[in-house]
Amino acid sequence: MQNRLPFSKYFIIGVMLFALFFGAGNLIFPASLGQNAGWNVWQAVAGFLITGIGLPFLGILAMGVSGSKNLQELASRVHPLYGVIFTSLLYLTIGPFFAAPRTGAVAYDIGIAPFVSEGFGQVGMIVFTALFFIITLWLSLNPAKLVDRIGKILSPAIIILLLILLVMVIVNPLGSFDAPQESYANGAFMKGFTEGYNTMDALASLVFGIIVINAIRAMGVTSTRGILLAAAKSGIVATLFLGIIYVGIAYLGATSTEAFGLFDTGGPVLGSAASYYFGTLGTVMLSIVILLACLTTSVGLMTACGEYFHSLLPKVSYKLFVLFFSLVSFIVANFGLSNIITFSIPVLMFLYPLAIVLILLTFLSLFFNHARLVYVAATAVTLMISTIDGLKTLCQLLEIDYFRWMAPIVSFYENSLPLYNEGLGWLLPVLITIVITGIYVSVQKYLIYLIKNKEESTE
Repeated sequence: MQNRLPFSKYFIIGVMLFALFFGAGNLIFPASLGQNAGWNVWQAVAGFLITGIGLPFLGILAMGVSGSKNLQELASRVHPLYGVIFTSLLYLTIGPFFAAPRTGAVAYDIGIAPFVSEGFGQVGMIVFTALFFIITLWLSLNPAKLVDRIGKILSPAIIILLLILLVMVIVNPLGSFDAPQESYANGAFMKGFTEGYNTMDALASLVFGIIVINAIRAMGVTSTRGILLAAAKSGIVATLFLGIIYVGIAYLGATSTEAFGLFDTGGPVLGSAASYYFGTLGTVMLSIVILLACLTTSVGLMTACGEYFHSLLPKVSYKLFVLFFSLVSFIVANFGLSNIITFSIPVLMFLYPLAIVLILLTFLSLFFNHARLVYVAATAVTLMISTIDGLKTLCQLLEIDYFRWMAPIVSFYENSLPLYNEGLGWLLPVLITIVITGIYVSVQKYLIYLIKNKEESTE
């Protein structure tokens, strides 16, 4: 048994964690943020880093602190039924509803679209995504070392290729910063904070955390303190790589509007920049790496979702789940990258606060003796606010009026909750709830202790 590992081991786990988090889709969000934030890019990217790498780092540590064998077990501290529902929604979100289809859409936008004429765009998308998810299905049904080997080659390849591109951007900028778009003109930091939700990495960290913990245990570290220390050091390696790439791509996006104009998504930004600096060869190299990265991410997501739902419903075969999820991903992918991102936002506004609160409760759990009351109360308060946030965001995206019953609730929240308009209206009520219920549980436990001692002394 050992409680410390050499730096090389931390580095290996850190690169593995980077590979788990870094899907090719993560490239498009800082690029789009940079384009829209303009000269407010640094405030925006600071907010983005908190939710894009800070929360995933805490999610990994939370799984180590909890001692839970999986996310469902951890979420079941609220209630067993909640554990199943929350975990299922999270897997569907990072799987066939949004993240998996996004891999196909990003692969097409960056890897294929530059070589397809506009008139054949939709047909090309359908044909490509059909092939993409057929290959995903085949690899998911025939798990082999091929995907792992590609992943091990791709992680350093992506890092090296992006660093070369980012060095070129710094040495020879595409242009100067433009004025920010309306959404980033005021409150760029908070806008960047909520944009970081789009990476879905904080949600994924609650799934990937167990993979990292098991990898650390396999290296001989078994104590809780040793596991947490190793997870923290490995997490720093992964977040350092992610942070450098996110900041660099955001800068690339901010300097690109003068040269390329404003794009709907971040995908064309990278393709255009690769072509600008390295010509056709650069575009081809980027396309190949992104295609393979998207494919390995898609297989990983499909496999994880298939395994979870098969464990939940053993009578339905793993193969059937993977087939169904691949079909759903193909259908959703053809709505287009822009629509996938747009319609994922209401779901993320609903799920992210619940995930953040679960992480927070996990770290504080020892102070209130893991009492279910605190978990239930804090989660209930979060649900009351995040549900309305999700529905409100959906109405805004669809450009429809709020539902009649919703309007007074939204008005009350806007007038009563600090930071509500910034998407953090749940934060202060949850903290107050944790403090009050935590004190109540502690006092109750102390009174029971006193009564028990008194009864023993009178006997």
